[in-house]
Amino acid sequence: MISFALGGEDLADTRFALSPLHEAVCSLRVLREPGLSAVHLPWRRAVLDRLSGLDTGLLLSLVAQRRTLPDFLTPRPVAFSASFAEEMAVVRETTPALVRRDLRDTHAPDPLPEPLRAASAGDDTAVLALRDAICELLQGYWEVAIEPWWRQMRLVLEADMTYRARQLATGGLRLLFADMHPDLVWREGVLEMHRMIGPGFHTEAAGRGLLLVPSVFAHKPAPPVTAAVAPMLAYPSRGVATLWSEPPPASPGALTDLLGATRAQLLRILEEPLATVELARRFRITPSAVSQHLRVLHATGLVTRARDGRQVLYRRSRLGDGLVGR
Repeated sequence: MISFALGGEDLADTRFALSPLHEAVCSLRVLREPGLSAVHLPWRRAVLDRLSGLDTGLLLSLVAQRRTLPDFLTPRPVAFSASFAEEMAVVRETTPALVRRDLRDTHAPDPLPEPLRAASAGDDTAVLALRDAICELLQGYWEVAIEPWWRQMRLVLEADMTYRARQLATGGLRLLFADMHPDLVWREGVLEMHRMIGPGFHTEAAGRGLLLVPSVFAHKPAPPVTAAVAPMLAYPSRGVATLWSEPPPASPGALTDLLGATRAQLLRILEEPLATVELARRFRITPSAVSQHLRVLHATGLVTRARDGRQVLYRRSRLGDGLVGR
């Protein structure tokens, strides 16, 4: 069992944070073990085709046989919503001693896998080179495996935090942790995490507070590997099953219902650049009437315009393409 003892000051400093770096690192578990979370299989299939230029041997060696991950790769977020680059800047400053400790503790009692053997040597230069190689690899992995979906992941995570804030407001910490995960128990000022991998430990928060990080890829509560790290808990976010589901198809008349018949037809026809006069001729209405419709479509970002001599050409924007399903 792992437990965090929280005093009055710690309870006052219990807060939430988003961590794109944590999502990237935690997703490696799913990448290595597809059976760990069937809900992420669509993501995994999409990502596998994008990893050809990355050192997947080193990448997957970061996940131990017992599924633990190095603490230095998931630093405690210093802001509510730090960027991936800001979090990576913290990792790039990790000392050789901390890299050695975290990699050793992550893989214990097993020896370090071959791609990480440099961390077992006494040569700080070799350890720093390994750290930098891991950072560059994670940067590339973020760009192809997480960043394309980060916006929708973030919406799910923020919705979870909104729900948790309401739980805290209406029922205190006991209700907050009641449905976070079956392995979590709040008892007399101590947050207990049962059925954890490894020998377990007890940490006195001692004024450092508790940081809660909702995670798309966490399948169970994920505290730090060692007691030396300030209390932080990544936990499975609500709503993850909605991430990879296809949106329902729009009904044929939905665009007309939204924009009106004339504007919907204008949007469909503007796949190629056309002038106001030509649109008026095709629709058999006055140029001024067409201009009024185009003004609304342009103001909402659904069409773009560019001058060609004396006339202005209108064309459907990328946003407009999405709306008509192109």
